[in-house]
Amino acid sequence: QVQLVESGGGLVQAGGSLRLSCAASGRTFGSYAMGWFRQAPGKEREFVAAISWNTAITVYADSVKGRFTISRDNAKNTVYLQMNSLKPEDTAVYYCAASQSIATIAPGYDYWGQGTQVTVSS
Repeated sequence: QVQLVESGGGLVQAGGSLRLSCAASGRTFGSYAMGWFRQAPGKEREFVAAISWNTAITVYADSVKGRFTISRDNAKNTVYLQMNSLKPEDTAVYYCAASQSIATIAPGYDYWGQGTQVTVSS
């Protein structure tokens, strides 16, 4: 069992930056691949980024490639999403999730956080 708690969301102007954190409970955090998803009002939940358990593999959605960076610190049971050059279309609730293996679709993940709101003003 893994419990996930996101933080770091907020309101930022277009072009600004935010860093999201996702703190995990449980001793097995280091064995899970981690992902970030987002969901805007009226839209499907979409993949943002994922990282393998040992950081060897990172995957990004085309819409965030070059602007967002996913990282993790297994000693701190935490995964991060650094978001730069934010755009109004990045506005959404952002969720972190844990999976037995790296995946880019929501059904591939076993555990989810409650989400944190990111709002980018124009």
